[in-house]
Amino acid sequence: MNTTIKFNTSFWKIIGLACFVIATASSCSKSDSPKIEPEEEVTTVPYYTVQRVKNLAAESDDANPTENRKTVLFNLRTGKEAPLDYSRTSRWDISFGGLYNSFVGGNNGSNDANVGFGGPGKGGVYIVEKAFDEVVDVPADHLFKTHSHVIGTDNAGVFGEGTGWYLYDFAGDILGNGSSEKAHVAYTLSAPVTTKQGKLVPARTLIIRLPNGDYAKIKILSVYKDLLNPDQWFRTSPKMFFTFDYTLVPAGSSKFTKLDESIHLTVKQSTHSDQCMRSLHV
Repeated sequence: MNTTIKFNTSFWKIIGLACFVIATASSCSKSDSPKIEPEEEVTTVPYYTVQRVKNLAAESDDANPTENRKTVLFNLRTGKEAPLDYSRTSRWDISFGGLYNSFVGGNNGSNDANVGFGGPGKGGVYIVEKAFDEVVDVPADHLFKTHSHVIGTDNAGVFGEGTGWYLYDFAGDILGNGSSEKAHVAYTLSAPVTTKQGKLVPARTLIIRLPNGDYAKIKILSVYKDLLNPDQWFRTSPKMFFTFDYTLVPAGSSKFTKLDESIHLTVKQSTHSDQCMRSLHV
């Protein structure tokens, strides 16, 4: 009898221990496998409308100006910032990185120099020397650059890296008045400017190919918090708060303007009438 009792007690201890191990393993498995959110495909920002983003913040530190900060990702389709954890998803459209987060890029999963590398994105970025309202045509896809941190400082300023969306006035004597307060100011090129040396610098407009094939044109208005007037920009102004306007158009578009259906109808009717006239003359 005692032997039987000992056997049964040991048996149930073993069964209990096994259940504990299984439950613990199951619990750890669930906690170690975070839920992956589904890809967001819905565009909540309407096409063919001008949207404004105010004071999109990026980290900055004048004590360590050359230290790269965390890249900022933004979803133009929802009008919201996206967490960096989403870098390998299609849930963001434009990145702000590099020096002072002042270099932009698109979302492209095939370029290993892109923060979205390994993801599904097929985006890119391009820049034209035209004012925002003058940009009508969507560029050919082969023109878009697909790596990150690719368009920033303009050659018209100091430390220029090609055609950029802003002019860096290191000494404050290119667009500023030469004072120390106007040194180290970043002037956005959303409108044409003339330097103190008499050089005309055309306006710049960024064009983004989104990871889902949509397109956007963007004009960056300021990197200074709540300040849109260049006369209010100083070296001590709170900076790296991006304010910009943009317009979205759907994938397959060749224009940033929506053609009126009545125009299409008129063209079709005119074409049909011309064909009828030609057949009568024959």
